[in-house]
Amino acid sequence: MAHVTDPKRTNSAIGELIAERLDDSQRRALLQAGGSLALLSLTGALGSVIAGCGSSSGDAPATPVTPVTPGTPGTVPGRPTALSFQSVAKSLADALSVPAGYTARVLLRTGDSLSTSVPEYSNLGTDTAESFQSRFGDCGDGMHFFGIGSDGKFSSGVSDRAVLAVNHEYVIPTFLHANGPTVSDARVRTVPSEVQKEFHAQGVSFTEVNRAADNSWSYRKDSSFNRRVDTATDMVLSGPAGTTPYMVTKYSPNGSRTRGTVSNCGHGHTPWGTYLTCEENWWSYFRRIAALDDPKRTTKELASFARYGVQGEGRELWATVTPDTADNAYGRWNAMVLGSGASADYRNVANTFGWVVEIDPFASLSTPRKRTALGRFAHEGAWPARAQSGKPLVWYMGCDAQNEYIYKYVSSANWDPADVNGGMAAGDKYLDSGKLYVAKFNADGSGNWLELSLGRNGISSAYAPYPFADQADVLINARFAADAAGGTRMDRPEWAGVDPLTGAVYMTLTNNASRTLSTVDAANPRYYKDRSQSGNPNGHIIRWLESNDDPAAATFRWDIFLFGARANADGTNVNVSGLTAENDFSSPDSLYFSPATKICWIHTDDSAYTDVTNCMTLAALPGYVGDGTTRTIMNTDASGSTKQVQTSASYPLGARLKRFLVGPVQCEMSGFAESPDGRALFVHVMHPGEGTPASSLGTPSAYTSHWPDGGAARPRSATVVITRNDGGQIGV
Repeated sequence: MAHVTDPKRTNSAIGELIAERLDDSQRRALLQAGGSLALLSLTGALGSVIAGCGSSSGDAPATPVTPVTPGTPGTVPGRPTALSFQSVAKSLADALSVPAGYTARVLLRTGDSLSTSVPEYSNLGTDTAESFQSRFGDCGDGMHFFGIGSDGKFSSGVSDRAVLAVNHEYVIPTFLHANGPTVSDARVRTVPSEVQKEFHAQGVSFTEVNRAADNSWSYRKDSSFNRRVDTATDMVLSGPAGTTPYMVTKYSPNGSRTRGTVSNCGHGHTPWGTYLTCEENWWSYFRRIAALDDPKRTTKELASFARYGVQGEGRELWATVTPDTADNAYGRWNAMVLGSGASADYRNVANTFGWVVEIDPFASLSTPRKRTALGRFAHEGAWPARAQSGKPLVWYMGCDAQNEYIYKYVSSANWDPADVNGGMAAGDKYLDSGKLYVAKFNADGSGNWLELSLGRNGISSAYAPYPFADQADVLINARFAADAAGGTRMDRPEWAGVDPLTGAVYMTLTNNASRTLSTVDAANPRYYKDRSQSGNPNGHIIRWLESNDDPAAATFRWDIFLFGARANADGTNVNVSGLTAENDFSSPDSLYFSPATKICWIHTDDSAYTDVTNCMTLAALPGYVGDGTTRTIMNTDASGSTKQVQTSASYPLGARLKRFLVGPVQCEMSGFAESPDGRALFVHVMHPGEGTPASSLGTPSAYTSHWPDGGAARPRSATVVITRNDGGQIGV
């Protein structure tokens, strides 16, 4: 290699050398400086960098780096420049398709035994409720791979042995019971054991998985790490809202505890090695008949119920089982005023759900904690920014509902790597004290994080829609706080991922049927019709870069990474990302950045494009925030009215976006986990055959899917592990 001070070296060659020498943080700083690695405007900063390079007789040849500037399809140093597989075709088959050279194997299915004392699953709906305390749950979603070190503790670099944590978002009662759920004409559940089975089939599974010498994977039934956490598990309410009057119930008169976790959708994890499971559509499980309960409630309580949707008979009718048990196993799902005070009934029980729940996979006897400092809403997940020693820890979160918000939490304590394997005590340190923020996306491509604290940003006792009493009230009613602060209402914020190379945060906005012509804005810029669906039926992915490479920063800049659309849609106003038959998609949901390969993986959960294909998985090789152009989108409604919106859109990826997988009939592709070496990718196929018809009593008939068992079997959700036949890394 020529000496770095050689005057004949070109700017491009200098760029190659600098890209080779910089760490991830320095690369991100250069990308923030305008997105250019040509470094033509950074001569003042080169001196110190070049001085540190020196000369070395052992230097390897530099990896070619193409300088990138806004408006050109540049690549990021350290990320592959191409995907190595052929795009998988769209499909309506009842099968799981992956590219040639790859194998997808079912690892864990609904009902699989996680204990040597529990028999194999019949898949006939006849297995006992009690057995589900040691069975893999239903409808898996978020998941994480926790490497097990030789000392039996968490080790982030171990790839051959791990605890696989998997959320179970809900159940499909049609498949779970022999003849579907038993419900009387009066809308009452009459078989308690069926409800008990549903209690245990939800929550989270922790399962030890192992890789053999031939690169195949299996799970251990006899592992001490295997554990189920479900809707009956005792949990601590920690942080600012714990042990407050808002949390008082008959189960916990001092408001310090609750039972169970439900609607576990997206997830997160911590740098000290614990799992974060997140409660999404929790309100739908509670019974509250408004006509009977409203007269007994305060104006504030009614406002809170309306803002979160807490009313109705309860989606699974759990509260209707009689007689109740001594510990109110069924009555605790009744959120109505029934007794003389809050400690005599469960009028406050809905306040004890809607949180991020921390669980230690390496301490099977530890009590999970609901971390109230992270706010209460429809938590899709809690995704961490890169942990930096001596700096606060940050998690990004989406509230998965139409016209809701993007949040982040910043810990008060600064990260100390000595806390790795610190368990729940580390969680107490970092997750019980911090600040919650909501995102505001400005039309000019800038953004602000607005603090959600009493006395800040319009959050006060004078806020008319909901007068806040204290900080616990703010966190329990985080949606109202975000309203008061003026956050940007988004098109169903779901999963987030942090690019390990650029530091940019990506978040899927799945779709929004209630987006109207009058409410389109720069960050949610499309209103159009796809078949019978209007609004933003295909969704998009937004991304942002925090100022000064600081996840705790108060400002950021943003653009839109990808717009979901049909390949043949209007290329100016709908198919803005220039999607083709090889990569068009709808309704992005799960998103994950591979630490090993730096690929961005995307799942879909779609109802708009299912006339053409089942849900899918895509692989993307992103650039950086600001690599595209300003786009003008003209929106038109059914009456012919129009509204023009300008937005910042990423440069179309072309062949750097490919379809990697297509799932079976009526499934949702959900969850990502990966071995640290990048040689095994875990995904979940959720609710295949979900549209199977049933009689008025719930008896299933004419299954629309038989995946994964085939033949005449009932369909089952399942976790799948994908490997390359040559043992290499996935996707590259």
